[in-house]
Amino acid sequence: MEEVKLYGMWASLYAKRVEMALKMKGIPYEYIEEDLMNKSEKLLSCNPVYKKSPVLVHHEKPVSESLIILEYIDETWNCPPLLLPKDPSQRAKVRFCTNFIDQQMIPLIREIYKFEGEQQEKIVKEFSKIGTVDFCGGETPGLLDIVFCSVFGIHKGDGSSGVREFEMDANPLLFKWLNSPRDLPVVKEISPPHEAFSALLKQFRAISLQSSTKT
Repeated sequence: MEEVKLYGMWASLYAKRVEMALKMKGIPYEYIEEDLMNKSEKLLSCNPVYKKSPVLVHHEKPVSESLIILEYIDETWNCPPLLLPKDPSQRAKVRFCTNFIDQQMIPLIREIYKFEGEQQEKIVKEFSKIGTVDFCGGETPGLLDIVFCSVFGIHKGDGSSGVREFEMDANPLLFKWLNSPRDLPVVKEISPPHEAFSALLKQFRAISLQSSTKT
């Protein structure tokens, strides 16, 4: 039996996307919860450059950075479902979209949490334009679905995050795109407890607002 370990944090979207991929492919693994305020020596030794989770350890060989881990999983366990299309052109498109999400959408989401009033509205308008991008997902759930769901799928759209822009009626196109993949059993299985996650988001929101007023 192959030895696979995943070092992650229960509310980390980056760790959740790796869990999703492992479960979709049916790969047994040991999950090790990390305290990000007191990281284990094992995690630090496995990822000495960035010193953060998630880290996948396969046969004692660590792989870090979630998008790299996802491709590693797909190449190592070349069994259905394939996370990346076989066609090189389609693979390139998926890579573009996933990098777009991580490099453009996630930073804007963090900015939305930091501000209120006019400053937030400016960021929201920019985010709303991005939210209309026609992402190139395939007919079956793959890497793009995993990445998109890890960012937005665990939001219930009920306003419990404390940010209006993540309510369903505020961003209907975004949540319409999510309806199919977020209902997958594997997504529901790895989603963090809703109340605990909502409380964490509200705490992050409060800290972000307080920090922004000091700068």
